[in-house]
Amino acid sequence: MRVLRTFCILVLGLILASCSGTTFVYNRLDVILPWYIDDYAELNGHQDAYLDEVLTPFLNWHRQQELPAYLSIIDDIEAHLDDTLTEADVAEIFSEFEAAWLRIEAKGLDWLLDLGGQLSDKQMANVIEALWEQQEEFQEEYLERDDAEFYEDSYDNLLDNMEEFLGNVSDAQREQLRLAANALQRSDVEWLKERAEWIQELSVLLDSEPGWERAVRDSVQQRREKPALKYREIYTHNMSIIFNVVAAVVNSRSERQDKYLRNRLAELREDLKDLADQEAP
Repeated sequence: MRVLRTFCILVLGLILASCSGTTFVYNRLDVILPWYIDDYAELNGHQDAYLDEVLTPFLNWHRQQELPAYLSIIDDIEAHLDDTLTEADVAEIFSEFEAAWLRIEAKGLDWLLDLGGQLSDKQMANVIEALWEQQEEFQEEYLERDDAEFYEDSYDNLLDNMEEFLGNVSDAQREQLRLAANALQRSDVEWLKERAEWIQELSVLLDSEPGWERAVRDSVQQRREKPALKYREIYTHNMSIIFNVVAAVVNSRSERQDKYLRNRLAELREDLKDLADQEAP
Protein backbone atom coordinates (compact mmCIF):
# COMPACT_ATOMS: atom_id res chain seq x y z
CA MET A 1 0.00 0.00 0.00
CA ARG A 2 2.95 2.33 0.59
CA VAL A 3 3.95 1.80 -3.04
CA LEU A 4 0.43 2.60 -4.18
CA ARG A 5 0.35 5.70 -2.02
CA THR A 6 3.62 6.89 -3.52
CA PHE A 7 2.28 6.40 -7.04
CA CYS A 8 -0.81 8.36 -6.12
CA ILE A 9 1.36 11.16 -4.77
CA LEU A 10 3.48 11.16 -7.92
CA VAL A 11 0.47 11.31 -10.21
CA LEU A 12 -1.90 13.53 -8.24
CA GLY A 13 1.03 15.70 -7.21
CA LEU A 14 1.45 16.49 -10.88
CA ILE A 15 -2.18 17.53 -10.98
CA LEU A 16 -1.83 19.86 -8.02
CA ALA A 17 1.51 21.39 -9.01
CA SER A 18 2.08 21.87 -12.71
CA CYS A 19 5.71 22.43 -13.71
CA SER A 20 8.01 22.12 -16.69
CA GLY A 21 9.08 18.67 -15.50
CA THR A 22 5.60 17.16 -15.44
CA THR A 23 5.91 15.35 -18.77
CA PHE A 24 9.44 14.19 -17.98
CA VAL A 25 8.44 12.62 -14.66
CA TYR A 26 5.16 11.13 -15.83
CA ASN A 27 6.72 9.45 -18.86
CA ARG A 28 9.29 7.81 -16.61
CA LEU A 29 6.99 6.32 -13.99
CA ASP A 30 7.77 2.90 -15.47
CA VAL A 31 11.35 3.48 -14.30
CA ILE A 32 10.65 5.40 -11.09
CA LEU A 33 8.24 2.85 -9.61
CA PRO A 34 10.63 -0.13 -9.93
CA TRP A 35 13.33 1.93 -8.24
CA TYR A 36 10.97 2.66 -5.41
CA ILE A 37 9.84 -0.94 -5.04
CA ASP A 38 13.46 -2.03 -4.78
CA ASP A 39 13.64 -0.05 -1.53
CA TYR A 40 11.26 -2.62 -0.04
CA ALA A 41 12.25 -5.86 -1.76
CA GLU A 42 15.22 -6.08 -4.09
CA LEU A 43 13.90 -7.75 -7.22
CA ASN A 44 15.78 -10.29 -9.30
CA GLY A 45 15.96 -10.16 -13.10
CA HIS A 46 12.87 -12.32 -13.60
CA GLN A 47 10.86 -10.22 -11.16
CA ASP A 48 12.01 -6.99 -12.78
CA ALA A 49 10.78 -8.30 -16.13
CA TYR A 50 7.48 -9.36 -14.58
CA LEU A 51 7.04 -5.92 -13.02
CA ASP A 52 7.58 -4.29 -16.42
CA GLU A 53 4.95 -6.63 -17.83
CA VAL A 54 2.27 -5.78 -15.27
CA LEU A 55 3.07 -2.07 -15.15
CA THR A 56 2.61 -1.51 -18.88
CA PRO A 57 -1.19 -2.03 -19.02
CA PHE A 58 -1.59 -0.16 -15.73
CA LEU A 59 0.22 2.93 -16.96
CA ASN A 60 -1.56 2.75 -20.32
CA TRP A 61 -4.89 2.64 -18.48
CA HIS A 62 -3.93 5.70 -16.48
CA ARG A 63 -2.87 7.69 -19.52
CA GLN A 64 -5.92 6.78 -21.59
CA GLN A 65 -8.66 6.98 -18.97
CA GLU A 66 -7.48 8.93 -15.95
CA LEU A 67 -5.74 11.90 -17.56
CA PRO A 68 -8.92 12.92 -19.44
CA ALA A 69 -10.80 12.65 -16.14
CA TYR A 70 -8.33 15.07 -14.57
CA LEU A 71 -9.05 17.56 -17.34
CA SER A 72 -12.70 17.32 -16.40
CA ILE A 73 -11.81 18.19 -12.80
CA ILE A 74 -10.00 21.31 -13.99
CA ASP A 75 -13.16 22.26 -15.91
CA ASP A 76 -15.14 22.00 -12.68
CA ILE A 77 -12.63 24.14 -10.78
CA GLU A 78 -12.67 26.85 -13.43
CA ALA A 79 -16.47 26.85 -13.51
CA HIS A 80 -16.60 27.47 -9.76
CA LEU A 81 -14.28 30.48 -10.04
CA ASP A 82 -16.99 32.54 -11.73
CA ASP A 83 -19.20 32.35 -8.63
CA THR A 84 -18.73 32.59 -4.88
CA LEU A 85 -16.99 29.43 -3.76
CA THR A 86 -18.59 27.57 -0.84
CA GLU A 87 -17.28 24.96 1.55
CA ALA A 88 -19.53 22.45 -0.23
CA ASP A 89 -17.98 23.37 -3.58
CA VAL A 90 -14.47 22.73 -2.28
CA ALA A 91 -15.63 19.46 -0.74
CA GLU A 92 -17.09 18.42 -4.10
CA ILE A 93 -13.82 19.17 -5.92
CA PHE A 94 -11.88 17.30 -3.25
CA SER A 95 -14.18 14.30 -3.63
CA GLU A 96 -13.28 14.16 -7.33
CA PHE A 97 -9.57 14.02 -6.46
CA GLU A 98 -10.29 11.44 -3.77
CA ALA A 99 -12.18 9.30 -6.28
CA ALA A 100 -9.21 9.52 -8.65
CA TRP A 101 -6.93 8.44 -5.80
CA LEU A 102 -9.13 5.43 -5.03
CA ARG A 103 -9.26 4.38 -8.68
CA ILE A 104 -5.47 4.37 -8.83
CA GLU A 105 -5.30 2.45 -5.57
CA ALA A 106 -7.80 -0.17 -6.71
CA LYS A 107 -6.19 -0.64 -10.12
CA GLY A 108 -2.68 -0.57 -8.71
CA LEU A 109 -3.51 -3.17 -6.11
CA ASP A 110 -4.02 -5.67 -8.94
CA TRP A 111 -0.46 -5.50 -10.24
CA LEU A 112 1.03 -5.11 -6.77
CA LEU A 113 -0.59 -8.35 -5.64
CA ASP A 114 0.48 -10.04 -8.87
CA LEU A 115 4.04 -9.00 -8.15
CA GLY A 116 3.71 -10.12 -4.54
CA GLY A 117 3.00 -13.62 -5.78
CA GLN A 118 6.48 -13.63 -7.33
CA LEU A 119 8.33 -12.70 -4.13
CA SER A 120 10.16 -15.15 -1.92
CA ASP A 121 9.52 -15.49 1.80
CA LYS A 122 12.71 -13.55 2.48
CA GLN A 123 11.62 -10.71 0.20
CA MET A 124 8.21 -10.62 1.90
CA ALA A 125 9.97 -10.39 5.27
CA ASN A 126 12.08 -7.52 3.94
CA VAL A 127 8.93 -5.65 2.92
CA ILE A 128 7.50 -5.91 6.43
CA GLU A 129 10.83 -4.93 7.97
CA ALA A 130 11.00 -1.84 5.76
CA LEU A 131 7.47 -0.85 6.78
CA TRP A 132 8.33 -1.11 10.48
CA GLU A 133 11.44 0.99 9.93
CA GLN A 134 9.29 3.64 8.29
CA GLN A 135 6.89 3.45 11.21
CA GLU A 136 9.72 4.36 13.58
CA GLU A 137 10.77 7.24 11.32
CA PHE A 138 7.22 8.59 11.17
CA GLN A 139 6.87 8.36 14.94
CA GLU A 140 10.05 10.35 15.41
CA GLU A 141 9.00 12.91 12.83
CA TYR A 142 5.43 13.47 13.99
CA LEU A 143 5.02 12.37 17.60
CA GLU A 144 8.00 14.28 18.93
CA ARG A 145 6.35 17.54 17.90
CA ASP A 146 4.61 19.53 20.61
CA ASP A 147 1.29 21.19 19.85
CA ALA A 148 2.92 24.49 18.90
CA GLU A 149 5.07 22.73 16.31
CA PHE A 150 2.04 20.85 14.98
CA TYR A 151 0.07 24.06 14.47
CA GLU A 152 3.05 25.77 12.85
CA ASP A 153 3.55 22.84 10.46
CA SER A 154 -0.15 22.88 9.62
CA TYR A 155 -0.04 26.62 8.91
CA ASP A 156 3.04 26.24 6.72
CA ASN A 157 1.34 23.48 4.71
CA LEU A 158 -1.80 25.54 4.19
CA LEU A 159 0.23 28.58 3.21
CA ASP A 160 2.39 26.64 0.76
CA ASN A 161 -0.65 25.13 -0.93
CA MET A 162 -2.42 28.45 -1.29
CA GLU A 163 0.68 30.20 -2.62
CA GLU A 164 1.10 27.41 -5.16
CA PHE A 165 -2.08 28.58 -6.87
CA LEU A 166 -2.51 32.21 -5.80
CA GLY A 167 1.06 33.44 -5.60
CA ASN A 168 1.81 35.77 -2.68
CA VAL A 169 -1.05 35.96 -0.19
CA SER A 170 -2.04 39.04 1.77
CA ASP A 171 -1.69 39.57 5.52
CA ALA A 172 -5.44 39.15 5.94
CA GLN A 173 -5.36 35.85 4.05
CA ARG A 174 -2.42 34.67 6.15
CA GLU A 175 -4.43 35.41 9.25
CA GLN A 176 -7.32 33.32 7.91
CA LEU A 177 -4.93 30.44 7.32
CA ARG A 178 -3.40 30.85 10.78
CA LEU A 179 -6.80 30.69 12.46
CA ALA A 180 -7.72 27.61 10.44
CA ALA A 181 -4.46 25.85 11.31
CA ASN A 182 -5.01 26.54 15.01
CA ALA A 183 -8.49 24.99 14.77
CA LEU A 184 -7.20 21.68 13.44
CA GLN A 185 -7.04 18.59 15.62
CA ARG A 186 -3.99 16.35 15.74
CA SER A 187 -4.48 13.13 13.79
CA ASP A 188 -0.89 11.84 13.87
CA VAL A 189 -1.35 9.65 16.94
CA GLU A 190 -4.46 7.96 15.56
CA TRP A 191 -2.96 7.64 12.07
CA LEU A 192 0.22 5.98 13.35
CA LYS A 193 -1.81 3.69 15.57
CA GLU A 194 -3.89 2.62 12.57
CA ARG A 195 -0.74 2.19 10.47
CA ALA A 196 0.93 -0.03 13.08
CA GLU A 197 -2.18 -2.22 13.26
CA TRP A 198 -2.21 -2.48 9.47
CA ILE A 199 1.45 -3.53 9.28
CA GLN A 200 0.85 -6.18 11.93
CA GLU A 201 -2.20 -7.47 10.06
CA LEU A 202 -0.32 -7.43 6.77
CA SER A 203 2.59 -9.39 8.23
CA VAL A 204 0.14 -12.16 9.20
CA LEU A 205 -1.65 -12.14 5.83
CA LEU A 206 1.59 -12.31 3.84
CA ASP A 207 2.65 -15.32 5.88
CA SER A 208 -0.55 -17.21 5.13
CA GLU A 209 -1.38 -20.11 2.85
CA PRO A 210 -2.32 -19.70 -0.85
CA GLY A 211 -5.17 -17.26 -1.22
CA TRP A 212 -3.46 -14.51 0.77
CA GLU A 213 -4.01 -12.12 -2.14
CA ARG A 214 -7.77 -12.18 -1.62
CA ALA A 215 -7.31 -11.72 2.12
CA VAL A 216 -5.14 -8.64 1.55
CA ARG A 217 -7.63 -7.20 -0.93
CA ASP A 218 -10.50 -7.71 1.52
CA SER A 219 -8.48 -6.14 4.33
CA VAL A 220 -7.69 -3.08 2.22
CA GLN A 221 -11.35 -2.68 1.34
CA GLN A 222 -12.45 -3.02 4.94
CA ARG A 223 -9.96 -0.49 6.26
CA ARG A 224 -10.93 1.97 3.53
CA GLU A 225 -14.65 1.68 4.21
CA LYS A 226 -14.51 1.44 8.01
CA PRO A 227 -11.70 3.53 9.48
CA ALA A 228 -11.43 3.80 13.24
CA LEU A 229 -14.13 6.01 14.72
CA LYS A 230 -11.71 8.41 16.45
CA TYR A 231 -9.63 8.90 13.32
CA ARG A 232 -12.76 9.40 11.19
CA GLU A 233 -14.06 12.08 13.58
CA ILE A 234 -10.75 13.98 13.51
CA TYR A 235 -10.52 13.65 9.73
CA THR A 236 -14.06 14.96 9.21
CA HIS A 237 -13.44 17.91 11.52
CA ASN A 238 -10.14 18.85 9.89
CA MET A 239 -11.41 18.59 6.34
CA SER A 240 -14.35 20.86 7.16
CA ILE A 241 -11.92 23.47 8.51
CA ILE A 242 -9.72 23.18 5.43
CA PHE A 243 -12.59 23.32 2.94
CA ASN A 244 -13.93 26.40 4.67
CA VAL A 245 -10.65 28.33 4.70
CA VAL A 246 -9.84 27.42 1.10
CA ALA A 247 -13.20 28.81 0.01
CA ALA A 248 -12.71 31.95 2.09
CA VAL A 249 -9.21 32.68 0.81
CA VAL A 250 -10.07 31.98 -2.84
CA ASN A 251 -13.13 34.22 -2.57
CA SER A 252 -10.96 37.02 -1.20
CA ARG A 253 -8.43 36.81 -4.03
CA SER A 254 -7.27 39.99 -5.71
CA GLU A 255 -7.29 40.56 -9.47
CA ARG A 256 -3.61 39.66 -9.54
CA GLN A 257 -4.26 36.43 -7.65
CA ASP A 258 -7.20 35.60 -9.88
CA LYS A 259 -5.01 35.96 -12.97
CA TYR A 260 -2.28 33.88 -11.33
CA LEU A 261 -4.76 31.13 -10.45
CA ARG A 262 -6.32 30.97 -13.89
CA ASN A 263 -2.88 30.90 -15.52
CA ARG A 264 -1.81 28.03 -13.27
CA LEU A 265 -4.91 26.05 -14.21
CA ALA A 266 -4.32 26.79 -17.90
CA GLU A 267 -0.72 25.56 -17.61
CA LEU A 268 -1.89 22.45 -15.85
CA ARG A 269 -4.54 21.81 -18.47
CA GLU A 270 -1.95 22.12 -21.24
CA ASP A 271 0.44 19.73 -19.50
CA LEU A 272 -2.24 17.11 -18.91
CA LYS A 273 -3.64 17.42 -22.43
CA ASP A 274 -0.17 16.96 -23.91
CA LEU A 275 0.36 13.87 -21.79
CA ALA A 276 -3.04 12.42 -22.69
CA ASP A 277 -2.41 12.99 -26.41
CA GLN A 278 1.00 11.30 -26.36
CA GLU A 279 1.44 7.63 -27.03
CA ALA A 280 2.79 5.65 -24.10
CA PRO A 281 6.61 5.49 -24.20
